[in-house]
Amino acid sequence: MATKKRIVSRVKSGLRGVPMDNFKSMKAYFHMDLEKKQIGDIVKGYVKANYSKRDVEMILANPEYQFTMFSHFGAIAYWLSLKLEHDADSVKYEEGFKKHILRLKESGKEVLAIRKQQEKAAENVVVFQARDRMLQRLDVTVFEDLYKLEDQWANGEQSSYDMFTAFKVHGLPTGAITHIVPIVQKQYDEYNEVYVKDDKQIVEAYSFLSRKEIKHRMDQYKKMLDDLQRLKAVTKATRLPRAKKPKAVDKQIAKIRYKKEDNEFKIVSVNPAKVVGAQRLYTFNTKTRVIAEFISNSTNGFEISGTSIKNFDEKQSRCTKLRKPEAFLQIVMSKTPKTIDIEWAKLTTKTTEPNGRLNEDIVLLKVQS
Repeated sequence: MATKKRIVSRVKSGLRGVPMDNFKSMKAYFHMDLEKKQIGDIVKGYVKANYSKRDVEMILANPEYQFTMFSHFGAIAYWLSLKLEHDADSVKYEEGFKKHILRLKESGKEVLAIRKQQEKAAENVVVFQARDRMLQRLDVTVFEDLYKLEDQWANGEQSSYDMFTAFKVHGLPTGAITHIVPIVQKQYDEYNEVYVKDDKQIVEAYSFLSRKEIKHRMDQYKKMLDDLQRLKAVTKATRLPRAKKPKAVDKQIAKIRYKKEDNEFKIVSVNPAKVVGAQRLYTFNTKTRVIAEFISNSTNGFEISGTSIKNFDEKQSRCTKLRKPEAFLQIVMSKTPKTIDIEWAKLTTKTTEPNGRLNEDIVLLKVQS
């Protein structure tokens, strides 16, 4: 007698295997058996089918993780799309889900506004592209870590996350902090609303969690926010100050005041542009007969600001009044600094520190680089 062959049915997987007898089972299946991309596609599909064209544009302007991060929102979107009969659990999650969509609408509105600004200003397009690249990088590093953390919590694990260490491990730049803080802050605020019971709808949406679990999640996100602030402070403290870019020579000398030539002492000023960047400068006041020697304390040499000489060493620079200007001026104009120093030591007038200010009586005698 022939035996009847037993046919074994194939185990259903993906959306074909979703249980539809109650929402709790569907939610658990979405959390354990569906890929994040599928969840995101379901949420987006629900939005496209149930909201206006303008609302859809704003909601879908949000980053991908906003649609894939919460499996329970994917489950309720699927439940509502199939128009299954409501049970107690589905009602609670529908309220939380629709509130989540409203938040996405507001944040998406801001994203679209930024995009509009980028289209108007060509130079800002590069900034926006850099922002997109940063978000893509975060999506596979920190944001992915946060997805896994939420999954671990859903499985009953009391997991924690060290944002400070993760930031260094992933090699993220300081600019990433700006993009991470709003996401972490949003999660903290949501759990905080549940914990303090400010919003009845969101409290009901998270009624499956105990106060102890809510507090743990809230504390973890608070710790992440603190770590991000520390990272910002550490980066700021270790950042090298930006080197001040000197003004163009023509702008530095635009307001300078000096005497181009003096017939009495038969001396002529050098071009003031040569003073900028020089290491040594000699000046002579034809009215007071004071000669000054300026020595720069910067590798970039002197700068001129308005009518004053900058970047000179007040201790090494010097000035004195000349009793016989003609003779000493000839030495300054023709000799080396060493010879000038020897002759300066022979002067009987008091040597003092110059103030660096120029006027219409001062001749720019000589510069050396």
